Amino acid sequence: MAELNTGDGGGGKGGKVRSKKQNSKVDLTAMVDLAFLLITFFMLTTSLSKPQSMDLSLPDKDPNDKDPKDTKVDENRTMTVMLGADNKMVYYMGLLATPKLGPKDATYGKEGIRKVLLTQKKAVLAYSAGLGKPKNGIIVIIKPTKKSNYRNLVDILDEMAISGVDTYAIVPEFTPEETKLIDKKPE
Repeated sequence: MAELNTGDGGGGKGGKVRSKKQNSKVDLTAMVDLAFLLITFFMLTTSLSKPQSMDLSLPDKDPNDKDPKDTKVDENRTMTVMLGADNKMVYYMGLLATPKLGPKDATYGKEGIRKVLLTQKKAVLAYSAGLGKPKNGIIVIIKPTKKSNYRNLVDILDEMAISGVDTYAIVPEFTPEETKLIDKKPE
């Protein structure tokens, strides 16, 4: 048991009459018990809470690949989403020179880009099934500008997870035409 003792209040008999000081005792057992309970509680709660993170798969580096930027994909399966300043988002299907759909502005959320992603995902799966390749889904290329914020990138990655888009890439390069398109003021 832990205690705090102080000295006596007086000496022997005789002399001046002084008030008698009593020994004061402070029992610290309860405080020690509380400290161990709090330490145990915080150790358990920190080990039980897992950090929330999104899995991100990166492509393997092939040492035989001389030009890793030349990856050919079917333009009928490709959707490009460009993220601009002030929560602006522009998307198009196919190539920008000959788009299958768009370019159009979109908003974040259920009635915005998610609806577009789900519609285009179904259309691409139907197109691929017609070619005899039923497992070839949509490919989304995400292009954030330097003016877009981190929150918008996280939001579009969340939309990829919600709508079940398995194949997507974050590409920082813009063509001059894409730069003009994303910097254009809304009408």
